[in-house]
Amino acid sequence: MVPFDAAHQAVHHPDDRHFRIWVHPSILIGIAAAVLCVVLAAWIEFALAGLPHVPPVPQVYPNNFAGPHGFPLWVRYCHFFNFFFVMMLIRSGLSILMDHPRLYFNDDCTPGSEWIRFTPLKVPRDRIWTAKDDARYLSPIIGTPGYRHTIGIARVWHFINVHGFIVTGIFFIFMLLDTEQWRRIVPTSPLVLLQAWNTFVHYATFHLPAEPNGFYGYNALQQIAYFTVVFVFGPLAILTGIAMSPAVVNHVPWYARIFGGRQSARSIHFLTMLSFFAFLVVHVTLVVMTGFARNMNHIVLGTDDQGHMGMWLGFVGIAVVVLSWFLAHYISWNHPRKLQHALKSVAYPMQLLTLNRLVPHQNYSEQDVSPYFWPNGKMPRREDWKRLAERGFQDFRLKVGGMVENPIELSLAEIEKLGFVEHITMHHCIQGWSGIAKWGGIPMRTLIGIVRPKPEARVVAFFSFGEALYGGAYYDTQRLENLLKAECLLASYMNGRPLPDVYGAPLRLRVENQLGYKMVKWIERIEFIQSEKQLGQGEGGKNEDDEYFDLLPNI
Repeated sequence: MVPFDAAHQAVHHPDDRHFRIWVHPSILIGIAAAVLCVVLAAWIEFALAGLPHVPPVPQVYPNNFAGPHGFPLWVRYCHFFNFFFVMMLIRSGLSILMDHPRLYFNDDCTPGSEWIRFTPLKVPRDRIWTAKDDARYLSPIIGTPGYRHTIGIARVWHFINVHGFIVTGIFFIFMLLDTEQWRRIVPTSPLVLLQAWNTFVHYATFHLPAEPNGFYGYNALQQIAYFTVVFVFGPLAILTGIAMSPAVVNHVPWYARIFGGRQSARSIHFLTMLSFFAFLVVHVTLVVMTGFARNMNHIVLGTDDQGHMGMWLGFVGIAVVVLSWFLAHYISWNHPRKLQHALKSVAYPMQLLTLNRLVPHQNYSEQDVSPYFWPNGKMPRREDWKRLAERGFQDFRLKVGGMVENPIELSLAEIEKLGFVEHITMHHCIQGWSGIAKWGGIPMRTLIGIVRPKPEARVVAFFSFGEALYGGAYYDTQRLENLLKAECLLASYMNGRPLPDVYGAPLRLRVENQLGYKMVKWIERIEFIQSEKQLGQGEGGKNEDDEYFDLLPNI
């Protein structure tokens, strides 16, 4: 465990560590009814017609079995690495989930509309309750890195491991289809569905069917299960992950609608994780019940015998995976900056070439505006901001300077006269929630055209009246090309009214191809600079400096 100073102790290890799983009663009733119906149907068939026929499994040996069989080296290696990456994805994914511990099937994320939550708290209505307040504690024994408000490091682990998961999956499918091994897990006849049901009836009525030797083949139910894991769960996890990317969703909104919306994709992503975990539990249980030593020899050594070497080596492999969790915990808290830079070296060039090139193109209507929009961030406590707020920011003057040919100082009224536009867009928070709102203000490309940046100015810094999570003035930076994209605004209005204090008055940034923490609220001044390295710890923003967020959060 990690010894925290007082500031970090209050954030990561709060006195309120309550954790509870609440599921909407209709969801529980629906799941229970579905399971009961399937099991009841199996028992009715058993009572009326007896056990259905399951094709006998002949005893086979290498000299009398001509079909594809065995576990080649590439299968065994993919099996291990898939287990390694999936477990790391589950652990880091749980840490990400706990930063907004509610799941929805609507994009509004209105408190009370979630179908499951991992907190006993209902959002209070008598005071400001931010998304940061709503985050829950998670033990590092369960999640990587665990604790609370560690979503930056959790995302690093998640995205590093997802690269390994995808590469392993592509390699496995390529080798599967390039050999006869595909015939072992890909059904080739509708008859397999009937045989799978017949096998399920045996299991559901506690009559275990004769188990085939997995070295030579699977029963129909096993075949469908393995096919589903490889060709359904894996791709679905990747596709729903992409559907949570602000760059993708705000460029092609129809993509998220394939899954029912951005939040539905997030829920499906979570359910896919549960499916992987459920498969793992059932799979391991059956491996133990049907001859543990022999099954371990299959997948570890690629042999079909009763020796114990595969079992012991399998235990070593499991120990390596568990030890990797301890190593990840150590690295997370002792070398977080190196971890952050490792992800940047892997993902940043690819993001610049792909997601960063997507231009936001949203088309929401007034009817789509969310009835609730989560507030977030620390409200400014500076006396100058409070005085400005008391007078409706009539005395506010925005300073825009740095490496520009025409530095300016403008009031809100003067800013609005330069060119006022409105866009209805979806906001994506790094914590996981979303919301649709209408933002009004001056396009950043208009402001950039007025101040005329010098050729060496490639980055724009936005400084806030507000504070960061661990204290200090909040700031963030943007690459100049992102600010020139469509729908990028310096917003002073929200939903047709002057920007409310809690949502960033007097001004906030809107950059619709990125996550919300890059959209600085309570803007005090803007400065054009050569590089983000000139500010703070040189990582691009206060969250990037202190919480190890990614520099270019397009996903």
